[in-house]
Amino acid sequence: MKAAAGVKNAPESALPMQAAMHAAEARGSHEPWRIVGAGILALVVAMGIGRFAFTPLLPMMLHDGSITLAQGSWLATANYLGYLAGAIAIMLLPWLAPQWAERFSPAAQARIGVVATAIFTAATALPLPGIWWVVRFAAGLTGAVTLLGVASWCMVRLASLGRTELAGLIFIGPGLGIALTGLLVSGMVALGWHASAGWWIFAAMALVMSVFVWPVVAGHADLHARPGGAAVHSAAPAAAAAPAAARAMHALAYGFAGLGYIVTATFLPVIARTLLPGQSIWADLFWPIAGLAAVVGTILGTRTPPNLDRRWLLVFAYLLQACGVALGFFMPTIVGFALSSALVGLPFTAITFYSLQEARRQWPASADSFASLISVLYGIGQIAGPPMVAWLLAHSSSDKGFARGLELAALALVVGAALHVISACVWPRKR
Repeated sequence: MKAAAGVKNAPESALPMQAAMHAAEARGSHEPWRIVGAGILALVVAMGIGRFAFTPLLPMMLHDGSITLAQGSWLATANYLGYLAGAIAIMLLPWLAPQWAERFSPAAQARIGVVATAIFTAATALPLPGIWWVVRFAAGLTGAVTLLGVASWCMVRLASLGRTELAGLIFIGPGLGIALTGLLVSGMVALGWHASAGWWIFAAMALVMSVFVWPVVAGHADLHARPGGAAVHSAAPAAAAAPAAARAMHALAYGFAGLGYIVTATFLPVIARTLLPGQSIWADLFWPIAGLAAVVGTILGTRTPPNLDRRWLLVFAYLLQACGVALGFFMPTIVGFALSSALVGLPFTAITFYSLQEARRQWPASADSFASLISVLYGIGQIAGPPMVAWLLAHSSSDKGFARGLELAALALVVGAALHVISACVWPRKR
């Protein structure tokens, strides 16, 4: 009887376990998308708000009289210096303090970074111009830390789930943040608000998004180790590191990309207001156009076959962006600026995604450190942009100063594309 009862009850006792397994499978099917969603929100906060909300708010700050254009250039430089410092810190931490690097995992970088960005964004709203330099520097630092942390965490986590093809979608975040902040600022301008109100609103947005990021981006033991490998990117990995000269050329080309886009990314609304006649309402809409184009470009970028050499894709992206930058001074009209915004935005985040993929392919054993190194060069390129424009404006009229700045930025992108061409021809990928 007992034996019969045991056999009879066995299926019933197994039901809860089967139900739990089915529930786990159901959750697992959604897990990759939760990871992607958290990555997107983290980059909306770190890049779209912490870094690029300054671009549409700069004309409002100029109108409020809280800063001059020269001071705005140096505030932008402080932010890019912070980005450089953050990239250097993440690059050196595993070498100088491996125990701290173990604790400060990619997940921890992302979680701390989004909250810190919300705090620094709120601090920019305070009527204390003397601290804005420090605040913008800190926002740049946390932006770099968050970008590198969440990119690494998402790539490894998605690889562990067998969904590496989704990794590039997290780079929708910067473009989405740019479009969102740009459109909101357009409404604020129409309502006659002050820039401080914009900073408060964006700080609140960043804090709310952080609440959604924290539960998902959680570190695990297998994610703490710096990923070296092939599984974390969709491009076909190399068995060994690329030659040192090839790695140096890749890092240098990424540095030119930083200089190439930053003039437009910092001054587009101001340039449009300077060069367009009258008070065109379009001046506040070009930046959101660039953000929406970046979202489209990111989605298209993730559709590229993994066997394509990322360097040739980067050549196309660099030249496309160079054309967009050049349109800013060759065709200073509403149509010209709209096309310029779209062409600058389309390859914006794709350049970052492809460059990180190529960095991992070229040096798989030190993937995160090399990704941080190329980000350092990118940061240096960004830093050079605003002071260059400030110097040009000080020695010429506004329209000529901005035109020369855009010319030099487009030239930097062409040089970066040429470096990738040389690298792809001299060190072709083995199939």
